[in-house]
Amino acid sequence: MNGVILRWPVPIGTTINPQYYKKVLQDKLRPTIRKKRPGLLESGILFHHDNAPVHTAGAVTDVLAGYKWELLEHPRYSPDLAPCDFHLFPKMKEHLRGQRFETEEDIIQATKVAIKNLDKCSYVTAFKDWLQRIEKCANNGGCYVE
Repeated sequence: MNGVILRWPVPIGTTINPQYYKKVLQDKLRPTIRKKRPGLLESGILFHHDNAPVHTAGAVTDVLAGYKWELLEHPRYSPDLAPCDFHLFPKMKEHLRGQRFETEEDIIQATKVAIKNLDKCSYVTAFKDWLQRIEKCANNGGCYVE
């Protein structure tokens, strides 16, 4: 748990479709993992994203299968199981609340600072919380958990 590997702001007006997501995986995420966490690609990646159509498109699943990354399952329509939704985004909102931004670059810099200010222990806590949520969801027949 060493924090965020890639922070990639999507340019204004960009449509996130399978081709765009695939390009980010290939051209941004994979090279950044190789640079920031040498050896991790060879030792095995546990990869999690939700079941959005962009993530489950054939072009994307083919790329991930080629990488031999282990995909962690995510039940459909379960935002309660998305770590960003219950960990990262609320913490960023705390940091950014009340601020006004003049430019897109100001927003990008402020989010960069917010992410850097998260301590490494919070990622371990988020991961443990996530595992507990998955277990609760499984024990609840796949229903929403808080």
